[in-house]
Amino acid sequence: MLSCILREAFNVKGFLMLFDTKIALVIRCDLAPWQKMNVAAFLASGIAASYPESIGEPYEDASGNRYLRLIGQPMLIYGADHAALARVLDRTLARGVQPALYTEEMFSTTHDAANRNAVCSVERENLNLVGIAIRAERKVVDKIVDKLKLHQ
Repeated sequence: MLSCILREAFNVKGFLMLFDTKIALVIRCDLAPWQKMNVAAFLASGIAASYPESIGEPYEDASGNRYLRLIGQPMLIYGADHAALARVLDRTLARGVQPALYTEEMFSTTHDAANRNAVCSVERENLNLVGIAIRAERKVVDKIVDKLKLHQ
C-alpha cells in the first residue's frame, strides 16, 4: 500500500492514476502537534490557491449532501529540522520552483498582511522556517526532498 502512495498512484473507478506532478509538504519535527497541523493546513492552501488545476471535483454523499472540493492528488508530508528546511528552500529556489512557506514568526500574527510582513522583514538566509510546500514535476520534487523521511 505505501509503495502505491510513494509512486503517486491510486485506483479511481478501475483506472490507475499517475500524476506528472508531486506535492510535498516539509514540516519541522520539533513543533507542537497543533502547530504542525496549522502549518500543514496553511501550506496546503497555498498549493490549492496557486494551482487550481490540482483541485478535484466536489464531493457528494449517498444522501445528496454536497461537500467542498479538495486537492485531487496525494500530498506527501516530510519531517525536517531547521537545517534540512533551509536546504529544501535552497534546492527549491535553485530549481526555479516557487514554494509556499511558513515561518515561526507567523504563529504570533493574526492575519494575512501581518504574515506577509513577518516574512518580508527577514532576508532569505535568516528565515526561521517551520514549513515549506512545493508542487512540481515528480523528479524535481524528488531531488528537492532527497534524503528526507516521511513525517512520523
